[in-house]
Amino acid sequence: MTIWEVVLIGVALSMDAFAAAMTDGMAEPRMKWIKIALIAATFGLMQCLMPIAGYFFGGIFTALVEKIAPILSFLLLAVVGGKAVAEFFLERRKKGEERPPRPAAWGEIALQGVATSLDALAVGVTFLAIETENGLPMSAIWCSVLIGVITFCLSLCAVLLGRKLGDKFAEKAKLVGGCVLIAIGLKILLEGLL
Repeated sequence: MTIWEVVLIGVALSMDAFAAAMTDGMAEPRMKWIKIALIAATFGLMQCLMPIAGYFFGGIFTALVEKIAPILSFLLLAVVGGKAVAEFFLERRKKGEERPPRPAAWGEIALQGVATSLDALAVGVTFLAIETENGLPMSAIWCSVLIGVITFCLSLCAVLLGRKLGDKFAEKAKLVGGCVLIAIGLKILLEGLL
C-alpha cells in the first residue's frame, strides 16, 4: 500500500466527518477558533484511533465490525440528528419565530466523531490482512496517523465552511444539520447492508 493509497483512504474515510463538522459550523456561525480546532481534533483523533483498534483487535472484531458498525453508526447519527431536528421544531413552536440554533454540545460532537469513524475499524482490519499477506510498507500506526491528520485538516475546513454558510442560513442550520447527520447515518447503514 503506497502513501497515495493511504491518502485516498484518508480522504474517503473523512467525508462523513467533513459533513458532520460542517453542520457543527453551521449551527454556530460565531464559533471561536479553539472550538473549531477541538472539533477538528475530535474527528481526526477518532479516525486515527479506529484503524489502530481494528489493526490490533482485527481478528476478534472482524465479523462484529462488518455486521454491527453500520447499524451502530446509523443509530448514533440518527439520535444526534433527530435530536437536532426535534429541537428546531420545538424552539420554533415555543416562540413562534425562528431563532439561531443551539451550538452542538461536546457530548454530541464526541458521538459524531465515534459514529463517523466506525468504518475506519474495518480499514485497520485491512491493514492487518495486507501486512500478513505481503507486508505493509508503512506501518499501520503511521497509516492511521496520516488518516487522522487528513481528517483533521478536512474537518477544520468543513467547520470554517459551515460557519460561512451558517451566517447565511442560521435560522435553518439546526434543521439542515440534523437532516445531514441522519442522511450520513442512512448512507453508512445502506453501504453496510449492501
